Amino acid sequence: MQSGKHFYHSKKEIIMYKKLIFSLAIVFTLSGLQAQKKGKAKELDGLWYQNNLSKKAYNIDLNKAYSELLKDKKPTAIVVAVIDGGTDPHHPDLKANMWHNPGEIPFNNIDDDNNGYVDDTVGWNFIGGKDGGMVHHDNLEITRLVREMQKEFGELDASDIDDPAKRARYELYQTLKTEVEESAARYTEQRNKVKPVAETFAAMYKKMGKTDPTKADVEAYTPANEQEKGMKRFYLAIAAPQNLSFKQLHDEFKSQLEHLNGFADYHYNLSFDPRSVVGDNYYNASERYYGNNNVAGPDAFHGTHVAGIIGAVRGNGIGVEGVANAVKLMVVRVVPDGDERDKDVANGIRYAVDNGAKIINMSFGKSYKYNKSVVDSAVAYAVSKGVLLIHAAGNDAENNDYSPNYPNDSLPGGSVASTWIEVGASQPEPAHLATSFSNYGKANVDLFAPGYRINSTAPNNTYDKADGTSMAAPVVSGVAALVWSHYPSLTALQMKEILMKSGTPYKKSVILPGTSKTKIKFTELSVSGVVVNAYSALKMAEQMAAGK
Repeated sequence: MQSGKHFYHSKKEIIMYKKLIFSLAIVFTLSGLQAQKKGKAKELDGLWYQNNLSKKAYNIDLNKAYSELLKDKKPTAIVVAVIDGGTDPHHPDLKANMWHNPGEIPFNNIDDDNNGYVDDTVGWNFIGGKDGGMVHHDNLEITRLVREMQKEFGELDASDIDDPAKRARYELYQTLKTEVEESAARYTEQRNKVKPVAETFAAMYKKMGKTDPTKADVEAYTPANEQEKGMKRFYLAIAAPQNLSFKQLHDEFKSQLEHLNGFADYHYNLSFDPRSVVGDNYYNASERYYGNNNVAGPDAFHGTHVAGIIGAVRGNGIGVEGVANAVKLMVVRVVPDGDERDKDVANGIRYAVDNGAKIINMSFGKSYKYNKSVVDSAVAYAVSKGVLLIHAAGNDAENNDYSPNYPNDSLPGGSVASTWIEVGASQPEPAHLATSFSNYGKANVDLFAPGYRINSTAPNNTYDKADGTSMAAPVVSGVAALVWSHYPSLTALQMKEILMKSGTPYKKSVILPGTSKTKIKFTELSVSGVVVNAYSALKMAEQMAAGK
């Protein structure tokens, strides 16, 4: 009941509403879409994290660092590799800070520096083909594992296997196969329920012809069919009173349909394997020279956003301000829409190291491994060359001490990569300092950094906000680049020590990620128990560089 009027609906409409509400529940759950509450404080500014630290906001003191510590200091530019899903090197807030291969003449189709990669002027794409083709979507690693194991077990039954080791592998295969098949069915079912709603909203949005239709526009709209009539009534009766705009619903349904299509059609689809596009011998893990130089790829949002956090041009009067003011961004594309492949990750790391990167940002991860040894070898190589590796902890609200997240710092023989930093995501409010989605781990997550409502560069010369440990890792990479560019004599080991010890501690309890009420000491969520702090890191670096 609303404004004294009763709304009566036919049984057909009630069924339609139930389907819509189910679809909305999926959207809200997957994307975190929330109404803008009237009378509440405005949404966080996208560069909130760069502000000064306070008791109410665990920011990183970046502005304070620039104003008090760096005014008269000239940094030495440092190369940061963004190993990701593609980055737009032409973005006006990035292009001045892009790394350019000094030994390569652009676009002459010759490998001028003889490094094995033709025209790698700003980086390399390891999931593209020589003919210019590119992998866009791919499976999750669990799907690829099941497809490989099918070759071994085919139609075998457990009774056909006598060898204990092989039987154990067969049982694992059955477990993984069941998970893949059930996941494919679940996402297909969800997609089929969201699709008609998304398509109806899309049709209405297009016909209204407005960038952001108002409530009045929706009220004036004449539905073309029963589906549109139901959507109109739903929006006016339920969504609009919650201060949700029609555009919000349209955009979220569009986004979530794409999301569900990815899982149903690609991620869990055993019949889909795009690797032939690359043209490599996938089973030869030592193969290094394949791919192409299209570093943006078909979807450059994620990598462009990550790159902007690290090194969007400061002081140019447009867009956003990157954390570091003297950085060269090298682009290495290895991540599709799906899980990255270990061979590509290893080659991406080696490429970055061999071409001068001192910091490698890796805002990606997965729950299963295929050939961890080839990645371990590349990580060990990076460590031996004095490179700092910064990796996102993951967004599953899981404890990485018990739930594996790959790649990671564990190396053969029980050793660890000494210059690896695993990063969880924080938000400003102390009581909820660890974001609800962030992975954590007293042994396997090193520190936290802001990863909530972060504004940064996006493709097509735009800007957007995003959440995730994917955003937290480049905050740390940016702080590392800022410090190292001003104190280049420091080693990677010293840089890690500085970031871990100079961060802002919080010794009280916070809400445990993935729960609504469970509390835990923030110090139990990471090795250091701190949120990265640029000002303190620079102060400690100055002392360390002076030998104090």
